[in-house]
Amino acid sequence: MKKLISLTTFFTLLALTSKQALAVCPVCTIAVGVGLGISRWLGIDDTVTGVWVGGLIVSSGLWMGNWIISKKWKVPYPKLLSVIFLYVFTIVPLWIAKTIGHPKNTLWGIDKILLGVIAGSIAFIVSVWLDQTLRKRNNGQVFIYYQKVILPLLLLTVASFTFYLIT
Repeated sequence: MKKLISLTTFFTLLALTSKQALAVCPVCTIAVGVGLGISRWLGIDDTVTGVWVGGLIVSSGLWMGNWIISKKWKVPYPKLLSVIFLYVFTIVPLWIAKTIGHPKNTLWGIDKILLGVIAGSIAFIVSVWLDQTLRKRNNGQVFIYYQKVILPLLLLTVASFTFYLIT
């Protein structure tokens, strides 16, 4: 329980201190969802599956936050609240169903799915930052077509492959 509280505190502080992210496209969100479905169907380790769950949570949360902004609803921090909302409504049911928290399904003392979610979330956030950074260096233009889709998929794949090798 201490680890869960520590992780929740870490992500809350991370979210509160991070800069505002730009919109994330629906194509990227769908691609992350497809990756999640395929990895579970193939029986890949829960850590790898968790990477895609984390990416999907952040992607969907940013997408939902942008949708709230487009509706001009007066919601404070719509992107942050959307991401937190999706974490809660993803992780809590998995915890209640005992999908998360099984003592024999851990890596480095952390539940494999939760560890994957953390890694996937970080990979996705880094990919959004990297896309913004590359655009700034190129006068607001992308370096390659679909850069906003390629970067998250690339970083999530690298994280998945790393956990595949570890587990």
